[in-house]
Amino acid sequence: MKNLDRKTLEAALHELGKQALTKGVDLEICIYGGSAMLLAYDSRNATKDVDAVLSPRDQGSLLVAKVAQTLGLHDDWLNDDVVQFIGQNPKEGRRELKLCIPGLTVFVATANYLLAMKAIACRDPLPGYRGDHEDLVYLIKKIGIKNVDEVQRRIDQFFPDEVITNTNRVTIEVLIEEAHNA
Repeated sequence: MKNLDRKTLEAALHELGKQALTKGVDLEICIYGGSAMLLAYDSRNATKDVDAVLSPRDQGSLLVAKVAQTLGLHDDWLNDDVVQFIGQNPKEGRRELKLCIPGLTVFVATANYLLAMKAIACRDPLPGYRGDHEDLVYLIKKIGIKNVDEVQRRIDQFFPDEVITNTNRVTIEVLIEEAHNA
């Protein structure tokens, strides 16, 4: 599976908008994870896939498959697996990304929302897998987080039933220190 760089990702979104116009679908997409870090915050060079929620979902999924076929992307270039990790009111944690794509309105998760999601998951990097640490350091620095309690407040805002685990608390403390020393 080939990684998607900014140019490829933007081309795919433009093609998605084109497909939506052709089918007469008013399509919305909200992008999370590494793709949001790439498109909205320019904090990385590539991502393996696009974690996103489409509306309308069924019609959007058909258009995504057509984009994969048209551009030669892997079938799972855009998936909605992230939907299981989204809070009760995801519209609170998003902002419109001005990409000027006819047929497609693009939203991305806000930095605070991404921080909350990534702090809850706090996945360690593995060979061939970035994990969440680099993104967390970037977001901690960008937002100006000073301690773990500030991270927990962001989590509470979007995911009121989630608490940072003791293991993740230690990791996040180290990442805060790293962000301030970078």
